[in-house]
Amino acid sequence: MKPEKILYVDDEAIALKYFERLVGPLAPVITALSVEEGRAVLREHGDQIAVLVCDQRMPGERGTELLRHARQYHPNIVRMMTTAYSELGEAIDAINTGEIYRYISKPWELESLRADLKNALELSDLRAERNELLRDKLLAQQSQLLAHRMAALLMVSAAVQPQDHEAALYRFAQATMAGGPVAPVVDWNQWDHADLQQAEARRGASVAGHVRDWLQNFGARHDDAQALDTLAQAVGGERLGDAVRLPGADAFTALLGAPAGETATGAQCAGLAWLLWVGGRAQVEALADGWRVTLSEAPTMPADWLADAMERLGGRSPG
Repeated sequence: MKPEKILYVDDEAIALKYFERLVGPLAPVITALSVEEGRAVLREHGDQIAVLVCDQRMPGERGTELLRHARQYHPNIVRMMTTAYSELGEAIDAINTGEIYRYISKPWELESLRADLKNALELSDLRAERNELLRDKLLAQQSQLLAHRMAALLMVSAAVQPQDHEAALYRFAQATMAGGPVAPVVDWNQWDHADLQQAEARRGASVAGHVRDWLQNFGARHDDAQALDTLAQAVGGERLGDAVRLPGADAFTALLGAPAGETATGAQCAGLAWLLWVGGRAQVEALADGWRVTLSEAPTMPADWLADAMERLGGRSPG
């Protein structure tokens, strides 16, 4: 929801009523009588507020305290100060330190006040559009990163366990998708394309090493009971009859969802390694109180299963 309201904070009740009557035709107005009340309004309705206008000289805390608070916790709100001409120096200091977008001098001139607020609302709209574009870009980059990780896992699986590796990764992808969209944490201000690709390549190499170690530790596979016991020991699950119960899905989601630049751990690779060990002949189901893994026949895979998994893991419906 796009923010569209104006919050005006002033200790003079008459000024609040006057402001609301003058500005109401431009946008919905919320008022507060103190800095403390202003913080409470921001806490409850911050996502609805486009512009904050605050008087500077009030009993107790000054307006700049609220403006500084809004800058830290609600940076997308356009911040403005209203103050008497005698306090102009404080307003200029607030502008210079980035606390406010601009100041409005008292007493107000109606046309000037409305023009300033109209400009502030337009700036808020621009910020909302920019943030939406940035979110779309980040989602696309996250989806791309997940696709690269899935492709890397296919290559790693083929290298360390050539037989039935695709069936194993298919089951792994199904288990991960059952846990919902995966979103690796990526600080895009830190990573450029080349550095991220290098980090992901090294991550893929560490995955290969951990999976190879797990397969060696698992040893020869004899029967279903041994296979289920091995899984329970590897991922910390509980063997219950012909199934293993897991409290969560980390064994099948952490590998793809780990933050960029983080080296893969043995625990993150255990689920994939076990699926490779049993040749993908397993089912992972989400239950109300956890997860259930059982052994099954080899899966029948659609030709485009990998592309479908890449799209769904990124939170997009397949086209």
